[in-house]
Amino acid sequence: MKKAIYVMDQRSFDLVYPKFVREEIEQLVDIVAEPINKEQVLDDLSVLQEVEILLTGWGCPELNERLLEHAPNLKAVLYAAGSIKTVATEAAWERGILFTTAVSANGQPVAEFTLSQILFCLKNGWQFVRGIEANQQYPTKPFAIKGAYRSVVGLISLSTVGRHTVELLKPFDIDILAYDPFVSEEEANQLGVKLCSLEDVFRKADVVSLHTPLLEETIGMITANHFSVMKKGASFINTARGAVVREKEMIDVLQHRTDITAVLDVTDPEPPEQGSPLYQMQNVVLTPHLAGSEGEECGRMGAYMLKELKRYINEEPLKWSVSKQQFQKMA
Repeated sequence: MKKAIYVMDQRSFDLVYPKFVREEIEQLVDIVAEPINKEQVLDDLSVLQEVEILLTGWGCPELNERLLEHAPNLKAVLYAAGSIKTVATEAAWERGILFTTAVSANGQPVAEFTLSQILFCLKNGWQFVRGIEANQQYPTKPFAIKGAYRSVVGLISLSTVGRHTVELLKPFDIDILAYDPFVSEEEANQLGVKLCSLEDVFRKADVVSLHTPLLEETIGMITANHFSVMKKGASFINTARGAVVREKEMIDVLQHRTDITAVLDVTDPEPPEQGSPLYQMQNVVLTPHLAGSEGEECGRMGAYMLKELKRYINEEPLKWSVSKQQFQKMA
């Protein structure tokens, strides 16, 4: 039986690898030690001596040369979280370590959150909530809302989350625009979206949803000019990273374009500094980086790694493995 060990942040361990997942894992591999965190494994690297499979998640140690020297049998890292940017190293790639991640599992609740906000924003939901709070009465009908019928949603980046969102939008009578310079027209057609420029996403969409990874070239990608051309009553949703948006420029536009609603699950800095206008603006909705896996949703990531473990043991291709080429584009 192949030998494995759990190494990750113990605060989230029971959520990411719930009991029912661990019970099945432990029928497949020999767990050589009690679950430990990064600090514990770095204090005693000898625990890795016989390990072939690292079962991990948030709080995984970097697989640098020192660690790998003490893990001569390590072949696979099953990462029950998203990006492995802080985990994988050149030394690991040279060793041929196999990486697989639960980025797809972690993206699903983000897409679900995004869908909820898209539909709510198309109903002008946040404007009504704030208006009722301020006026202590209901507005009179008929309501001038766009609604979901024949509306336009713009997605910035057809990333993992972006593609999950496309799938969730399929049952609705919604046209989807997308900006992603790495996606071909043929692929976009297969996904059922229409490619356009970044400016046209903001200019034409009733709701714009940002899913761009945070890379050096995407920092500050969304500017005042993009917000200024949005349709009257349009909404902007950010579940990606706050630093992709030039926040001060966004605030300046939103302060005079009060018809626009911004739903911000991420900010830069995060949380916003005390005294930030974001806390007071009537057309800004702040949520505390809530969209990703939280609570029992985290168990989906462990369950995905259980499925990958079965494939690995059966010498089948892994579904969510990460190549070095993919890693280089990863946020």
